[in-house]
Order: sequence, then C-alpha cells, then structure tokens
Amino acid sequence: MTKTELLNKLARDGEERLLLARVLDKLELAWDRGVPSHTGFLSPHERAVVEGLIRAEGWPRHLFFGGFADAERTVCAFLPDWLEEEDWLAGQEYDPIRALRCTWTGGSLTHRDFLGSILGLGLDREKVGDLLVRDGVCDVLVLEDVADFLLLHLEQAGRVHLKVSSISLEMVSPPPVQVRTIRDTVSSLRLDAVASSGFSISRGKAADLISSGKVQLNHQECLKPDRPVNEGDTLSCRGFGKCVVKEVGGPSKKGRIMIVLERYV
Repeated sequence: MTKTELLNKLARDGEERLLLARVLDKLELAWDRGVPSHTGFLSPHERAVVEGLIRAEGWPRHLFFGGFADAERTVCAFLPDWLEEEDWLAGQEYDPIRALRCTWTGGSLTHRDFLGSILGLGLDREKVGDLLVRDGVCDVLVLEDVADFLLLHLEQAGRVHLKVSSISLEMVSPPPVQVRTIRDTVSSLRLDAVASSGFSISRGKAADLISSGKVQLNHQECLKPDRPVNEGDTLSCRGFGKCVVKEVGGPSKKGRIMIVLERYV
C-alpha cells in the first residue's frame, strides 16, 4: 500500500491526514535511517489515530511517553533496531521531554490559566504536555526545544507572577486522580445505555449527544448509540467529562447487566 493509499484509508478528515503524514515521516526516519524520532505531544484522540497507523504498519518499534506514568498527553517515539526502550527512557539525548516547575504565592490558578499563558507566547499545543496544577505549584511537561524559551518568558499565569525552574522528570508530582464509583444496572451494553449511567443523564439525552458527535468511545468519535461497550472502555462526553467501565458483571434477578464505572471528577 502506498503512502497516499494508507492516508486515504486511515484519515477521516484533513486534520487527521496531516497528523498521520507527519507521523509517517517520523516512522520512516527510524526505519530507513536508523535515527530515533518522535512526534509532538498527542491528545488521547490523536494517540488513538496514531495507534491505528501503527497497527496498519505492522507494529513498528515504538513507545508512548508523557514524562510520567499515566500521562494524558504523550509523545510517540519510534525506535530503530539498535535502541532499546529502557535506553531511550534513561538517556537525555533521546528523551525529548523536559519538566518545568512553576510556583507562586497568593491567588488561585487553573489549568486554563497556564495553558492560555503558554500558548499566548506563540507556542503550538503539540509542544506542551500535561499541566499538573495543585496549590501553589504547577509542573509543566514540554518538548526540549521550547523548555529554555519558557524558562525565560513564562513570567505569569492569569495576573499572578510565577517563578519557573527546571526539574528532573523524577520530581514531577501529578495531583491525585479523583473519581466517583458508580454501581448500576443497564438493560444492555449499548453506548447510549452505558453513557446514561456514567453521566447521570437520560438514555434519550445520551443518544442525542452521541448522534450529535459529542461522545467519544476510547477517544474516537462514535455516532452510533447502539455501539457495544466493553469492560475497560473509556467514554468521554463534551460538557460531562470522562468515565471508565471498570467491571461488567452478570445479569441481575431482573435480567439487567450489572456494571461498575469510575467517573472522573
């Protein structure tokens, strides 16, 4: 299959086509020239798109990494045959991710405050990974090529003055993930039924949100309310957040399916 045929098959729109074309260039660099290469930071949806390309290309050697375990935004690194994964992770010459720590006193800052300030300096979103905000501290994961720029120019978020320093990835401290466990029964494992339970909305409203393109299943837009959902799947809904299907049990006495979900709060 030619590159054009592959892009025609996998990309659903022009934005995905551009992303996949760039990723193919990185993959070819590692395959053909033996040079370690990597993408910019990918959103969960972009990662799912790239994983589709990786499957189509026969699972070339790669890894996803965002600077710490369970990062939401990750780069995809392609490894030539001579480079092992643990060496890529351990070697600063290969790992393209840097961590910056912003501290301040007084005032409450949010993820949006930091993202707005960073992008306001003219950087593309792909240069910036997760922003880990807690009281008085925000750890920022960025690509190596913009780290020094941010050390010099990231002076404030919102109206609050910042002190910014470089830290090792081992010092990165993500805030604890807060989830609410939902135990419920559903008539079937259709997407609309599970979304109704996970987001505490009516099944009709869930079906409308799905049909209007506001729901993602495993970070991919899904327009079919009857799409089956499985244990381990992730559901996201614009305006309602995200939940994960942790367990699918057997039928209840009334013939309904018992499920356990974790909703991020």
